[in-house]
Amino acid sequence: MFNQCALGVLVLAATLGVTSAAIAHDESKYPDWSGQWFRTYGGNPRYDTTKPIRKQEAPLTPEYQKLLEASIQDQNEGGHGFDRGYSCLPQGMPRMMSGVSRFEFLFSPKVVHMLFERTEFPPRRIWVDGRDWPKTEETWFTGYSIGKWLDTDNDGRYDTLEAETRYLRGPRVWDQSGMPMSDKNDTVIKERISLDAKDSNTLRVEMTTTDGSLTRPWSVVKTFKRITDVWWTEDNCPEGQAHVTIGKQVYFLSSDDTIMPMKKGQPPPDLKYFKAAGN
Repeated sequence: MFNQCALGVLVLAATLGVTSAAIAHDESKYPDWSGQWFRTYGGNPRYDTTKPIRKQEAPLTPEYQKLLEASIQDQNEGGHGFDRGYSCLPQGMPRMMSGVSRFEFLFSPKVVHMLFERTEFPPRRIWVDGRDWPKTEETWFTGYSIGKWLDTDNDGRYDTLEAETRYLRGPRVWDQSGMPMSDKNDTVIKERISLDAKDSNTLRVEMTTTDGSLTRPWSVVKTFKRITDVWWTEDNCPEGQAHVTIGKQVYFLSSDDTIMPMKKGQPPPDLKYFKAAGN
């Protein structure tokens, strides 16, 4: 009798546990953001998708406008400017939300995960458990994001995710032009994510970024299309890496395994630790 009672208690406890878990994460309360998402526009990924990458018309301060011009000039001469994407450095927020990589969502009661295809894009975690901002000096390329779900049409199902991101690590740039962001790491990014009202296969991300490089907050709308026939490829940034950084100069590894200049008139690397041939 004791064994039967004990078994009954264990079965009941297990059943209640499963039931509690199911109640805690009721999928019917969440929007259908399944599948794979990718940008809807062509050309280079950029913050304001309605404008060309070199004509973003960002509200930059005079100081950062000069830095942008210097970055573009260096790129015109064959360099990378301030863009360090070539080195596999994580691109960070908000650049990683410009459609550079395909991504997917994973929901749980406490956190929304965004998983990206490329290795230099770490997963984003958007905490939705009501927590406050952590008391820390630590920073992340993805930042620290706190959000909340909204039921804007009162139908009993969440349809919108609001998120705010802080604690961002530098150095970061807005896009491939090398347009620099503030080196004070004081960036605040606010997002409002939802499906398009007329097309459930289009995701809208309303984004406003406040940053020390700007004279005012910069607001844009980004759109992504749902790819239902999901196919994930393996994209490892270090594979085939041909750029070599020595000091403040970036060189290129040629097909014959020797270093060649990136720009015309570029000085050679310092070879003081190598003896000349015949010496």
